Amino acid sequence: MSGQSGRTAAVPFRQFVIKIHSRCNLACTYCYIYAGPDRSWRDRPPLVPAATIRRTALRIAEHARTHRLREIRIDLHGGEPLLTGPGPLLDQAAAVRAALPAHCTATFGVQTNGTLLTPYVIDDLAAAGFRVGLSLDGGTAALNRRRLDHAGRPSWPAAARAAGLLRDRPGVFAGILCTLDITADPAEVYGSLRALDPPMLDFLLPHANWSSPPPAAPHGPAGGTPYGDWLCTVFDLWWDGDPRREPQPRVRMFTEIVGLLLGRPSSSEAIGLSPVVAAVIDTDGAIEQVDSLRSAYEGAAATGLDVFRHTFDDALAHPAIAARQRGRDGLGAQCRRCALMAVCGGGNYAHRYRAGPTQFANPSVYCADLERLIRHIAARLDAAVSPARRPPPPLPDSPPDSVRGDPHRDAPPGPTHLPPT
Repeated sequence: MSGQSGRTAAVPFRQFVIKIHSRCNLACTYCYIYAGPDRSWRDRPPLVPAATIRRTALRIAEHARTHRLREIRIDLHGGEPLLTGPGPLLDQAAAVRAALPAHCTATFGVQTNGTLLTPYVIDDLAAAGFRVGLSLDGGTAALNRRRLDHAGRPSWPAAARAAGLLRDRPGVFAGILCTLDITADPAEVYGSLRALDPPMLDFLLPHANWSSPPPAAPHGPAGGTPYGDWLCTVFDLWWDGDPRREPQPRVRMFTEIVGLLLGRPSSSEAIGLSPVVAAVIDTDGAIEQVDSLRSAYEGAAATGLDVFRHTFDDALAHPAIAARQRGRDGLGAQCRRCALMAVCGGGNYAHRYRAGPTQFANPSVYCADLERLIRHIAARLDAAVSPARRPPPPLPDSPPDSVRGDPHRDAPPGPTHLPPT
């Protein structure tokens, strides 16, 4: 699925993010759910009821049968999903497997902060075919200083224990998600995470937008590309590493950009033009868009649909989801004029939001940072494949008003791209 313009048919969902518990035992200072503008989690059941587990499984199977899907991915999330213990996770996996048609298989993953992970929990999850991902800010206590529990105690001792347990179970360890902290040394962050031997790392830009900008660099002039510079430093460490001496994990953001520069489609919502194929099912059975939208405003992820009254095909027809399957045609005018459009894809959808008439029809608030990173990776890639090591030809310049800086500087007024739901 390339996500190119001209798409008319809806692309079926292939990833289902199922909320098992709507609360968290940590109070991370940067959390976009519990410290963000959307407070709908307060009205959800803390623990997913058994009836919702069963109904969700039947709806997923219905979607797989309708679209003749051969493989789907199920990710069990929270809050902190292990607040339930492994039981409901195993129940959800068993219900999905029992309901799926014979032609479709499912892979299962769980994303956890690691504080409740024990050898026995890992054994139970591994026996059910789960892979386990950790959320960390780095591989040291100091780097995880923002990840505290509700009493202000550090989570790192328990998380470090979990990382050690997973390092000893490479068949279970899915990888580490790390939200970028502009104040942390990128070399220290990458080196400490690599030392935990994850098979995959994914660096996430903090969820921010034009109405709620990301934290500025603590030093240096205003503006610039501090997040792009941070990521370029990590990219060089990763690209130049010697896998014969130091195993290098797959870094998802980097491999996605390299693949896009080589003409392959993306598999991430944060980069490229591929259509969104993930649906979220909350603990009350609500079918929602991806959680990152909660960082924009109250109700931004809502669709008004649920697994008891609606199918996943109903969700595909929702205007907000349909807009995210339109590839180039789903971008704002400035992004469509950009030379890097096919690689950047406008960046993470949530990062494009700006209160007012354009809503999500803007470049990413990290636009300049993404351009910095993409051009840097393009230059490194060109040097690697050029026998003569000639200077790389520059990527074409973007029109002056296309992506850099404030998207309203020269943007003409236009209709609302995505109305509140």
